[in-house]
Amino acid sequence: MDIAATLDQITALSIDDRINLVQAIWDSIAAEQAHPDLTQDQQQELDRRITAYDANPTQVMTWEEIKASIKGQP
Repeated sequence: MDIAATLDQITALSIDDRINLVQAIWDSIAAEQAHPDLTQDQQQELDRRITAYDANPTQVMTWEEIKASIKGQP
């Protein structure tokens, strides 16, 4: 497959057609349920986070709090 030629064909489509194409591609990926295997460290971290949440589900941060913490704001 010539990706450059395919991209040229795609960019020639209308915006609506490109949006429909992206949705169709995304749906095809989701249908395959392609999930990368987690490393042992990643699985342990997910398990730790789930356990912490289950122990105290009210101790969470809002999206605004998360953004503020990333920006270093109080």
